[in-house]
Amino acid sequence: MRINVLSIFPDLFTVFLKTGIVRIAQEKGLLEVEVTDIRDFALDSYGTVDDYPYGGGAGMIMKVEPIVSALESLDNPGSVYLLTPRGKLFNQALARDLSGRETITLISGRYKGVDERVRDFADGEISIGDYILSGGEIAAMVVIEAVVRLLPGAVSDSASVLGDSFENGLLDCPNYTRPRVFRGMEVPSVLLSGNHEEIQMWREKEALKLTKKYRTDLLA
Repeated sequence: MRINVLSIFPDLFTVFLKTGIVRIAQEKGLLEVEVTDIRDFALDSYGTVDDYPYGGGAGMIMKVEPIVSALESLDNPGSVYLLTPRGKLFNQALARDLSGRETITLISGRYKGVDERVRDFADGEISIGDYILSGGEIAAMVVIEAVVRLLPGAVSDSASVLGDSFENGLLDCPNYTRPRVFRGMEVPSVLLSGNHEEIQMWREKEALKLTKKYRTDLLA
């Protein structure tokens, strides 16, 4: 899979791309990531990528020309998504859908927003939640991380991924590891029984219980 990112702060991705599952996926040849600096396509020597909004008002708007020029510089942009508050809410189902694409491009905006005409060059828009960030870079990292761990072979234990929260419509069950007792708190005895059928039943029951308690919306 190939993921392109357009941003005016490409250095923000330097450590991210060298960390954890994203690094491993690249080393395995499952993933290619290219981050393009939108400022390289500014129309002046100052690297100007924003301007005052027509009609007045507070804030600055990202200019359409540098973004579109950066997008058109890509050999294969694939499916193009703008990271924006008005986008489709990002969830596990969308992450799985994107993981099946050969190439996607994520446009990270900044300031108050992007020129409305940028949307004519995107195939869709994605939001990671009902709150505002200073830019789309962190949102892009969220999308990349969620998508990459779904690539076959990216996570060595595929059963671990299939048991994650949201994969089966429920939150994950409680999980424990050693020590067996910590400050009087004991691991449930069923997990030490060796009876895999009872353990699976317990996990399914606990997952349903947690979902009912914390995320009843998922049960709908």
